[in-house]
Amino acid sequence: MKAGLAFPFPAPPEPGRLAEIRPGIFWARIPLPFRLNHVNVYVIDDGDGWTIFDTGIDDAPTRRAWEDMIAGPLYGRRITRLIVSHFHPDHIGLAGSLTKRFDVPLATTLASYLMCLNTSLSPGSLDTQFYRNFYLRHGLDAQATQVVCTRGHDYLRMVTPLPKAFFRLAAGDTVALGGRSFSVLCGEGHAPEQLMLYCAEEKLLLVADQVLAKISPNVSVWAVDPDGDPLGLYLRSLASLKTEIDENSLVLPGHQLPFNGLALRASELIEHHERRCQAIADACRNAPKSAAELIPVLFSHRSLDPHEMSFAFSEVLAHVNFMLGQGAASWVDQNADVLRLIT
Repeated sequence: MKAGLAFPFPAPPEPGRLAEIRPGIFWARIPLPFRLNHVNVYVIDDGDGWTIFDTGIDDAPTRRAWEDMIAGPLYGRRITRLIVSHFHPDHIGLAGSLTKRFDVPLATTLASYLMCLNTSLSPGSLDTQFYRNFYLRHGLDAQATQVVCTRGHDYLRMVTPLPKAFFRLAAGDTVALGGRSFSVLCGEGHAPEQLMLYCAEEKLLLVADQVLAKISPNVSVWAVDPDGDPLGLYLRSLASLKTEIDENSLVLPGHQLPFNGLALRASELIEHHERRCQAIADACRNAPKSAAELIPVLFSHRSLDPHEMSFAFSEVLAHVNFMLGQGAASWVDQNADVLRLIT
């Protein structure tokens, strides 16, 4: 258990079962085929049916988990609303299937909907020369680039086709769920316009992946926005959550256990990324390095499979871009075939 954080629900629900977090608000856990082997979804008793928050990925174990819940704890009442926090496949993967099956709208942010259409439903586009050049210019060799552009993006195919229309939720909106009023918040950094729901009256925050108790959410630069600063956006988002959310709130995350201690955890995550930037600065002080050459600096503790390598590379680049924007580092030669950083 992490010192300083409180975990009021020390064990997750069994597969196919629900755990009641608050009256009418339930937690389910769905398996994932990755090292991070699960995703949390939440089910809210919404009067005449169930509102679902996130879905899991599109694969056979996830579909079985949903069938078990529909035939078990959800039996007798239909799903009437589906809310998705962000476009990553472990959260939006079955959205298209569930909305079609129950004839309900998909509610999410504009960025989540469009990013899913652009990326998750067209994964083959990532194996083009444009994307290959992105990796090659930042130092991945041809073999590693081949692996990342093909096998590293397999998870993006685990998404069912989205409905042709959706219901847009935006920061500042209010959503009524199960007799409660939730404010819509949007986080940045992990995913554009990641949707969060906050009930101030009950001090309850569905935070998705913006803040996790024991790991840092992935913060990545991708080829579609090669000069973007998602880490800067993420740090600003963490600072906002520390001031906007009551420190005694119960946090319901997209992975791992619900917890109390949001401000503390946000501060820890900020310090974590500061340490990573310092590690990069130290590594580049005497010998310029590409983003690919910096992967062992931040991920030295284990070998990386293709899926993890793509995320590691893009997270390193997020720190590099942040440092460039802060004036803490610079490219040795912006016209070089391979970009290398110096501090």
